[in-house]
Amino acid sequence: MPKKVVLITGASRGIGAATAEEFAKHNYNIVINYNNSEQEALILKEQVERKYGIEALLVKCDISNELEVKQMVEKTVKIFGKIDVLVNNAGIAIDTLFEDKTVENFRTTLDTNLIGTFLVSKYVGDVMLESGDGSIINVASTNGIDTYYPMSLDYDASKAGVISLTHNLALQYSPIIRVNAVAPGWVKTDMNKELDQDFIDTENKKIMLGRFANPDEIAKVIYFLGSNDASYINNEVIRIDGGFKC
Repeated sequence: MPKKVVLITGASRGIGAATAEEFAKHNYNIVINYNNSEQEALILKEQVERKYGIEALLVKCDISNELEVKQMVEKTVKIFGKIDVLVNNAGIAIDTLFEDKTVENFRTTLDTNLIGTFLVSKYVGDVMLESGDGSIINVASTNGIDTYYPMSLDYDASKAGVISLTHNLALQYSPIIRVNAVAPGWVKTDMNKELDQDFIDTENKKIMLGRFANPDEIAKVIYFLGSNDASYINNEVIRIDGGFKC
């Protein structure tokens, strides 16, 4: 029986890399999308292929560029013949003081986090519709629900948009493709590695479990949503924040 195929955007580090490993554990072939972190992507490819005996395809692609997205999907289908699961994980944050926030910050963040998610979903969705099955999982954030930070208002707005997009895609693609989202809170990733320790301590006090999540804890929920075990879960946003007290 041929292996299932998952395409993960922003897969070279953090939640994306942990998600690639989680799907590889379950015998999926992996498409590792990256834009800048080529070395990390190469290391991840070698690691999952060696440990799990699956095939991993590296694809450099700026997901905000429609032509590059189209080419990435075409390359995936040419090599693997299908895409069973899409994980829209790629995202950026440009945190600045509110008074220093620029229109360019906003546009860059929305281009990647929201428009990129739309573009990849659109082209992968066409492949899934043709095959008659599929699952899309969008990585949103509690920042798009109710944990707001003025220094991240462009990021927060983009993730609120991802949640809205999730609901619309679920409606558009029903009943063939299931579309869900996860909304992590604080996670130990490179995006958060420069945070001040006093700030981390303050945020930890707001979390019932008293700590930031590890990337693999988010990846396990993403895998579940993509699997047949979640065959009747659709149009949901699953919060993963350790019990954050807003």
